[in-house]
Amino acid sequence: MTTSGTASHHAVVLILDYGSQYTQLITRRVRELCMFSMLFPGDASLDRIKSVNPRVVILSGGPNSVHVEGSPRVPDGFFEYCAENKVPVLGICYGMQMITHLLGGEVKPAVHGGEYGRMPMDITPASQLFDFIAAPTVNVWMSHGDEAVKLPDGFTAVAKSHQGAIVAIEAPERQIYGFQFHPEVMHTEHGMEMIKHFLVGIAKVSADWNMGQVLEEQLQKIAEQVGPEEHAICALSGGVDSTVAATLVHKVLGDRLHCVFVDNGLLRLNEQQRVMDTFNNHLHLPVTCVDHSKVMLARLAGVSDPEAKRKAIGAEFIEVFKNYANELEAKLGKKPKFLVQGTLYPDVIESCPPPGSGQKHSHTIKSHHNVGGLPKDLQFTLIEPFRELFKDEVRAVGRLLGVPEQFIKRHPFPGPGLAVRVLGDVTDGNKLDTLREVDEIFVNTIREYGLYDDIWQAFAVFLPVKAVGVQGDQRTHSHVVALRAVTSADGMTADWYSFTPAFLRDVSNRICNKVRSVNRVVYDITSKPPGTIEWE
Repeated sequence: MTTSGTASHHAVVLILDYGSQYTQLITRRVRELCMFSMLFPGDASLDRIKSVNPRVVILSGGPNSVHVEGSPRVPDGFFEYCAENKVPVLGICYGMQMITHLLGGEVKPAVHGGEYGRMPMDITPASQLFDFIAAPTVNVWMSHGDEAVKLPDGFTAVAKSHQGAIVAIEAPERQIYGFQFHPEVMHTEHGMEMIKHFLVGIAKVSADWNMGQVLEEQLQKIAEQVGPEEHAICALSGGVDSTVAATLVHKVLGDRLHCVFVDNGLLRLNEQQRVMDTFNNHLHLPVTCVDHSKVMLARLAGVSDPEAKRKAIGAEFIEVFKNYANELEAKLGKKPKFLVQGTLYPDVIESCPPPGSGQKHSHTIKSHHNVGGLPKDLQFTLIEPFRELFKDEVRAVGRLLGVPEQFIKRHPFPGPGLAVRVLGDVTDGNKLDTLREVDEIFVNTIREYGLYDDIWQAFAVFLPVKAVGVQGDQRTHSHVVALRAVTSADGMTADWYSFTPAFLRDVSNRICNKVRSVNRVVYDITSKPPGTIEWE
């Protein structure tokens, strides 16, 4: 991700990601304190780090050992740059071990085999890190197999676990600190206060970031970027992100914004009618609906690989927008140069650079169709006002713009649509129609039970297997579908929703009775991580 306008307006708390499952949680915790945080891969170059002029750098945890050849580490010159520019550094878990190792200390495998889960630690109350805590012992969340046994010159151990491991260090004169535990997780007592104390009390970062400021900055940025005469196309998916983006850009451009909703043949049941009704009657946005379903499904015929699906869908979307731009050029006498997208920060993080990019410790989880799935010859300049925001932050902006609450609370729906919910070739048989029926029953049952607002996202998945069943006293060999419902704050981590047995029994019966091609229903109880929310 390139340097943003947001980074230039606010003090940046930069998090370098070394692979911990909690890294995104650090980013969230900082933002909850009304400070702007950015997440870079752990092997980001020093020039890239300098480009955002960080006020603080946090080194995340991770599964690596500093003793393994090729293990990730900060770039050469990092500590010298931070010292010269008075940038405080905080290492968490692996981050603390890396600080110790690189600055002349010693890290070894833990004597007791490691420390995992919630454990007590004894603190030094007079230390900078803990001078706000009165109790001598605090329970924290541990997850480490290595430990620091000798500290670099100038460092002091200011907390030890009950097993004797060093679990917090500080070198105030060098402005370098470390936690061997995870203050960002809810299981750590005073964890949020520790983060706040470090950022405010030690690093002196101001809480100067909120959604009202983000909105005003983006309005100004869009006006400057587009100018007084150019036009823009907005890719509307019907989801919260693109709709709030369209509402924001429309506020600046007015009738110079041309919204396009693409029926790609991968929508849910009656989705086109519902979305267009919302745009026309509730949001009053000028929207053109383009039916591209036949072309899209032809493009996907025989495609089973999830990444290939996403890239094909991204390319077809762009073709629609290019054709629409040509039509507008004939009407307006000029072609729109800009394309508005509702890209979110999680999209960017999960679509991080692939192998060959020089960032060897950054893994592409999946190429989102609007990020990694875009073609190289885009021919548009992108406007992505939410590229650095999480879903709940976009919802907050939507409320400031007056987007109706019932729309703000709508569950996320992936840009590739049902293509990533039909495993394998989506065009083979009547998979899409079957999935639409199942999904409609599932979501409507959730609404009927009054659970919709308690759930982040709920949907059905068509599985590439058949099972033997008995329906109407006859043997059947029919399809299997999976149901998935999760709770989350931002989509970066998620847990499965715990339905009552009565609900699961009811929804399974409804599906099997109403959708004759389905005779078996399973419920996905996988969190993120290790899974992702979508199956593809």
